Amino acid sequence: MSSHLLPVQKTKFVEDSKIKNQWILINAENQILGRLAALIVHRLQGKHRRDFSPHQILGDYVVVINAEKIKVTGNKIKKKVYYRYSGYPGGLKKVTLEEKMKKDPTEVLEKAVKRMLPDGRRGRKLLKHLKIYAGADHPHHAQKPVEIKINYKKLV
Repeated sequence: MSSHLLPVQKTKFVEDSKIKNQWILINAENQILGRLAALIVHRLQGKHRRDFSPHQILGDYVVVINAEKIKVTGNKIKKKVYYRYSGYPGGLKKVTLEEKMKKDPTEVLEKAVKRMLPDGRRGRKLLKHLKIYAGADHPHHAQKPVEIKINYKKLV
């Protein structure tokens, strides 16, 4: 028997009754799509918390307003293409970012966030904590969301 045993390592675990999910409000006006999506994913997963644990849902509820005023760098507005395939021959549909922003600007941000979240049950549950609105109005005033100022350097 060896006397060089490792010390007992304890994993932090927050009880479900002690989890306090906060509501935050983010104004997407003049924000860059990818950077904003990365920040939202960080908050949804709860990685900003000291008691973060990857298997628990510790993140915040995120309310995003003014999604129609999101910016992208370079020439992506014309060149970025979203594909859908129906499964049938000739069923490939192509839509540019510009067309998608005109039709439904909330879908662009939701798709960017969804693709950054983990696959599977946990990612689907986290996506339900995200509320995106094209304009400045939202129905979540009762939850008293705390507005977060985004302070990264603007590239646009």
